[in-house]
Amino acid sequence: MGVLTDEMKRIIVEQSLGFVATVCPDGTPNLSPKGTTTLFDDDHLIFADVCSPGTVANLRQNPIVEVNVVDPFVRKGCRAKGRATVYDRGPRFDELVAFYRKRGSTSVIRSVVLIEVESAAMLISPAYDTGLTEAEVRARWEAHHEELRKKNC
Repeated sequence: MGVLTDEMKRIIVEQSLGFVATVCPDGTPNLSPKGTTTLFDDDHLIFADVCSPGTVANLRQNPIVEVNVVDPFVRKGCRAKGRATVYDRGPRFDELVAFYRKRGSTSVIRSVVLIEVESAAMLISPAYDTGLTEAEVRARWEAHHEELRKKNC
């Protein structure tokens, strides 16, 4: 059994937008959103390189990575740290691309990044420290986004 809890796995699968942190060759951080982030199995996260040349180049130099996936309405998420492997050809690449094709992806996939999760922790908003329930936090942020939609229409 992996380090990801059932709640973390649910959030990752439902949200599918992960913010991937890598380290550039000069030591500076790189943070990039990946809309193909999902759970591959109990021990691995995965994302497809649709247009991620910087992230992939960084991972080829230094495979250490952190991925954050957050449900913006309930303000809870998961922080997963691990080691990434980039696949861009061969049978494993073909298998991983097939994983995305079965999920309906039609994008051109340049490579696939498979992340072995070594540690993970929940991310939880301080709003819960005030005693708010998840339903109350969700209602607050749904109302906020509804107001934004009204202003932009």
